[in-house]
This record gives sequence, structure tokens and C-alpha cells, in this order.
Amino acid sequence: MIRQATESDSQLVQELWHAFNVEIADAPWRDPDEDDFHPDVSFLADDDGLVSLSREGSRHFVVDVLYVRAAARGKGLGRELLRAAAAHAREQGADVVELDVVEDNDGARRFYDRLGFATIERRLAAPVDILLRSEEGPTFGAVHVQTDDVDKVRRDAGKVLRVEPEVSVEGGWVRVRSDATDADPAQLKTLAQELSYTSAGVTLALGVERGSVVRYNLFDRGADVDEYLSIPEFYGPLPPGDVYALGANATVVARLTGADPHRVRETARTAASPAELPPAVELYGQIADVLGLQS
Repeated sequence: MIRQATESDSQLVQELWHAFNVEIADAPWRDPDEDDFHPDVSFLADDDGLVSLSREGSRHFVVDVLYVRAAARGKGLGRELLRAAAAHAREQGADVVELDVVEDNDGARRFYDRLGFATIERRLAAPVDILLRSEEGPTFGAVHVQTDDVDKVRRDAGKVLRVEPEVSVEGGWVRVRSDATDADPAQLKTLAQELSYTSAGVTLALGVERGSVVRYNLFDRGADVDEYLSIPEFYGPLPPGDVYALGANATVVARLTGADPHRVRETARTAASPAELPPAVELYGQIADVLGLQS
């Protein structure tokens, strides 16, 4: 039975609010808010469920909490509690009920979707250190050409860059860098593609961008055969297929560079945020080591 809570129910309301906070933990960086609970109105499903809501505007209420004890779930109490909340909102002249849901609470999200709730905004969180690192970190990189013809690489790179590049030998690769390509990752990629054309072979552009992400482009005779970005959506949301495509293709990398494909998979990982990977400069060095390159 759904009823509006009264003063005599305050202990039960607090008990259910506490049970909700225990089960649905708040973000670890937030201050505890269990004692700061003052909804405008609450409804109870006997002793087993609670919905509390507060008015935030002339046309809408916000659900502060919806909770049903585990033993009472599967009986439709959550739906009935929200119907009581909606009826109260209508009586008070409002026509919308809003609520927040934790992003990884898939069951709750499906439940709210079925009831007709729709996402109107998303709250995002990022560590301050990550934001500062992404703005202030270095951008740099080099092109690695699979050849031993150092003089030809130097001439061809100079034609593309219109300046004398720094060129060094690293085993079976020739490494090319310049201030221009350090400043502009797009120019680094262009240089790698042009040198792949002129050498009719394999080149790799490998670099760090904004101190937060590592990118490589692998070319074979001018064709871009694999692209990797450690944080695929670092620069903005992408379709799922594009996110997947920015993962390392270990088979292709192994075939063209001779690297161990298992080590490529283990090292050239992708993630949703820089916090989930080693610092970008460190990851850059690890990938270069796996590919046998001079970092």
C-alpha cells in the first residue's frame, strides 16, 4: 500500500534513505550527504520502499531518492511509488518529474527507460590533474622509416618540410623529427605518408599529443594501414565503430614491423580516460620499445 509519509514516519524514511546510500555508493570525491536530506514530500510502500521528491521549478519536481528493499523487489513497488510521485506533482501544478541515475546502474536505467524517462543532460567528472595535464603537456613525435638509406630519407623529408630535419639511424629504421612536426601532429602524419610513398615501404608516425594521448599512424607504400589513439574519444565523442578502429591492429603491426603481436596488444591499449593508462610519455616509450624504435 502506497501512502504519503507523515512526521511519525520520519525514522522509517531515514532508515530507507540510509539503506539506499549503502547500496548505491556516491562518487568517492564527494562529501557525505546522508544528513542533508530534506525532501518536500515522501511516499512509502508499507515498510519496504520510499520515494522522496522536491520542487525545483514551477513546472517540475526532482526525485531525491527511489528505493525498494531487495526482498521486496519484483512486485512493482518502484513503479507504484513513482506513480504516487507523479500524481503529487500533477496536483501541485507541475507537469514533469526529473531524476538522476548513476551511469553504471544498468538495471535502474532500463527501468526508467521503460517508464518513459529520457536523458536530457549528462554530468561528467574529470580529475583536476588530468585536465591540467591535457592542457599543459607536450606535443612531440617522430617519423620512423623502414630503410637504411639515410641520405634519401633526409633529402625527401627536407623537401616535404622545407627545412633540414634531424635524422638518425635506429637498427633497421631511420628516425626523422623536426620542430614543425613536433608542433603539429597532422604534419607529422603527412610527413610519414609522403616518406612511405617516396621509399615505397613502411613508415610509422609515433607521437604524444597534449601530454595526454599517444597516437601512431602506420603506412605501407603510402597507404594508411593502421591508426592508434590511446584515448579514442579524447577530442570528442565518436561512433562505436570509429572508437574500435582507433585500437592497435596487432596483426598488421607485427607483419610490417616484426614486433611481437602479443606485446603490441598488451602495450598499445586504449581507454576512456588518460587516468586508466600510464602517463602518455611513458606509454610512448613503451610502444616505441615494443616496435624496436628509438623513442
